[in-house]
Amino acid sequence: MGSGQSRGPARRRKARGVRPFLATLRRELRLAQRQSCDILVALLFFVLAVLILPFGVGPAPELLRAVAPGVIWVMALLAALLSMDRLFLTDHEDGSLEQIVLSPHPLESVVLAKCLAHWLTGGLPVVLVAPLLGLMLNMDSASLIPLVAALALGTPTLTLLGAIGAALVLGARRGGVLVSLLVLPLYIPVLIFGVAATDAAIHDLPVRPHLLIEAAILLAALALAPWACAAALRHASE
Repeated sequence: MGSGQSRGPARRRKARGVRPFLATLRRELRLAQRQSCDILVALLFFVLAVLILPFGVGPAPELLRAVAPGVIWVMALLAALLSMDRLFLTDHEDGSLEQIVLSPHPLESVVLAKCLAHWLTGGLPVVLVAPLLGLMLNMDSASLIPLVAALALGTPTLTLLGAIGAALVLGARRGGVLVSLLVLPLYIPVLIFGVAATDAAIHDLPVRPHLLIEAAILLAALALAPWACAAALRHASE
């Protein structure tokens, strides 16, 4: 009897977190669909910035193959930063952020839903386009799978870490510049191990250790970023 009674509150707490998460996710995806131009701009920036590379370093196939992983990762990082400062800005400007903070629903689940929507509309297209750009930069097919795997693990981490910066600078002038200054140092480990995974595949070295570290960083970001963002948002709404 006691066991059944203890499960009831636990299920209600779980439902309290899942429902606002799903509702926020649907809302953010609908808003992203209406503002598809912003998503397209970030994706076009990523593609064009990578394709400009041969004009700067020359068309030598070996050179392009050597620098391709680093260039793709750096441009993916910059593309993620393009719209990061607007992650919470719209809610802050129209006053809905205060309602979200004051609601009885867990703020952390709302933050996580916003981050997931941001990655689905911004990070996932980058992951899908990256193999095509790798082929254009003369990467061999064996290194494309590690590239996609590393980006699939790393780009959600970029979004979660960027969300912390976006929450901290909410309402500040030149928020985009401040977000970049805050989160770029945090992006360095993700960048290092993401590039290392692809380089290891190119040189026939073990790829799994680098991917496991990327996965560990992602799990740490999933555990900590929503709480940090929620604390920053509560402070910004005061």
